[in-house]
Amino acid sequence: MKKSGPIGVGIIGASPDRGWAMAAHIPALRALPAYEFRALSTSRRESADAASRAFGIPLAFDTAAELVAHPEVDLAVVSVKVPQHHELVTTALRAGKDVYCEWPLGKDLAEAEQLAALARERGVRTIVGLQARAAPAVRYVRDLVAEGFVGEVLSTSLVGTGGAWGDTIDASGLYLLDARNGATLLTIPFGHTVDALCWCLGEFQEVSATLATRRHEVRLAGTNETRPMNTADQVLVSGVLAGGAVASIHYRGGVSRGTNLLWEINGTKGDLVLTGDAGHLQMTAARLSGGNAERPFGPLPIPERYVAAPGVPEGSPYNVAQAYAQYAEDPHSVPSFEDAVVRHRMLEAILEAARTGQRRRLGSPRE
Repeated sequence: MKKSGPIGVGIIGASPDRGWAMAAHIPALRALPAYEFRALSTSRRESADAASRAFGIPLAFDTAAELVAHPEVDLAVVSVKVPQHHELVTTALRAGKDVYCEWPLGKDLAEAEQLAALARERGVRTIVGLQARAAPAVRYVRDLVAEGFVGEVLSTSLVGTGGAWGDTIDASGLYLLDARNGATLLTIPFGHTVDALCWCLGEFQEVSATLATRRHEVRLAGTNETRPMNTADQVLVSGVLAGGAVASIHYRGGVSRGTNLLWEINGTKGDLVLTGDAGHLQMTAARLSGGNAERPFGPLPIPERYVAAPGVPEGSPYNVAQAYAQYAEDPHSVPSFEDAVVRHRMLEAILEAARTGQRRRLGSPRE
């Protein structure tokens, strides 16, 4: 049942001057009449007060526990670095709040499974920020494939870049260089994009993988200093999808002077090609082309019906706003913590395949 009146949102991690909440969640929410941004919290009183002034939100707290306890908060949004997700999401779930947590849900599969189990126990609704599924181009691709535009899918190939994990890193992104933090090339740009691929074409049934660290040091932006990197800046995955189509994906750290996102779907009757200027499918303004026996290959404009939140500018808020709009209309239309566990389980299989050099089989997504 839909809630009457706007959904009251409290954002955990609403920094006044940087971060994903400021760049994406807050402008997205302010573009949607179904929501009200009612409360925020940061880890320090000074920054909470500064954010309160910057965003015009009177309810400002320096602990997440105070935010989730407030009756005006219906949906708690956790928009902080990955290592803090487990603790803060647990706090919100134990308060009985619906929760939107950015992806990855946890540092690893075990944390994701714990949070999904707690959400089931508390009977609350959840969203995980795999917002590439909400992108109008991706939604259109899913329907085109289902309607037989390409016929039987024979194969799919994807190449993308990570932006980070290149030769230079900003000081705020240093935690990305340590694999133990769970925020890696594999989990973030690869994870977001492969989730959309699987949503459109089906889950991987078996995977082979190579993960390599080709840059062992990166330069700290604006300095001559370097920092060690102990996580992969090259991710190569191949395998077989449900239905038998074969798939090949290569993610590279940094930014390419050539191709930053190219996703092709090849079938018995036609082809689809999705491109973007950045390798993060959840953030880029993707362009779609296609053709089959009835239609010459060329650009495919996205029908308006696939835009859940019209009028939102392209950029960081765009697909976040699409996901919020879909959730307000139907909470079951966006990825939940259960979907996050499926994706984390796939990532664990990729890590194991890379570690052992052996192909790994995946069971049913809900096993």
